[in-house]
Amino acid sequence: MNSSNVLHMPLKGGIDLDKTEQSGQCFRWRFIEPGVYEIPAYGRLIRVRENWVGLDVEILSETKDDDGFLWNSYFDAKLDYEKIRKMPDKTDKYLCNAAKAGKGIRIINQDPFETLITFIISQRKSIPAIKTSVEKICEAVGRKIPGTDVYDFPTPGELLKLDADTLAECGLGYRAPYIHATAEAFAHGDMSIAALSEMNDEDLINTLMTLKGVGIKIANCTALFGFHRLDLFPIDVWIQRALDAFYDGVFPLEKYHPYNGIMQQYMFADRHEL
Repeated sequence: MNSSNVLHMPLKGGIDLDKTEQSGQCFRWRFIEPGVYEIPAYGRLIRVRENWVGLDVEILSETKDDDGFLWNSYFDAKLDYEKIRKMPDKTDKYLCNAAKAGKGIRIINQDPFETLITFIISQRKSIPAIKTSVEKICEAVGRKIPGTDVYDFPTPGELLKLDADTLAECGLGYRAPYIHATAEAFAHGDMSIAALSEMNDEDLINTLMTLKGVGIKIANCTALFGFHRLDLFPIDVWIQRALDAFYDGVFPLEKYHPYNGIMQQYMFADRHEL
């Protein structure tokens, strides 16, 4: 690492990059070796390496004055995940074990528009297929992160310029018109990240669901992973199986406010047990 471009970032409760990358929340992290990833985000590129107190963050793209603030926010540096892992009721053996299995997972504070688009793409796709489609979209637009050979994620206007054939070549299938309509809504100002960010959780979910192809699960995932609404609890097939097996179908949200979304991630990490 070039020490002049490295941020040493302590993280309360630590981080496990492998578990976080495999938790279904982000689709552009590039595996280098265990505990080391290259991450394109917010028009920049970093290489991150775990250490015993947190992360070493090497800036690979052009350095900017707010890099420290941005990456501390991205990795949710201020939140004490060790304390949150101790929240499960001791009588709830399943959730206690899930929290243990999920040690090191953090909710990444991602770009909201990128999160929305990637989760629209995620419908009925495996994670490898999602990643392939996302990278093909970035390559189709062809704008590189300054100072690197890595393609940046498209803006709404750039996505809107991609024709139907190009979107089809990205493997989007029936999702292509959803992507086009969402890009159009943001490019034309009918919807904005700034306005969405000001909404409470309920209004945010309901507004996201007015977009074509965005149902309750995608809206919840976008709000949790893109707007950092940590109390939201997306339900997929794995989570529903856990709810049916251990909670009579309904998770006790009141017990774990305001961190139900983190409990959901622990349950997702433990999904192989179901």
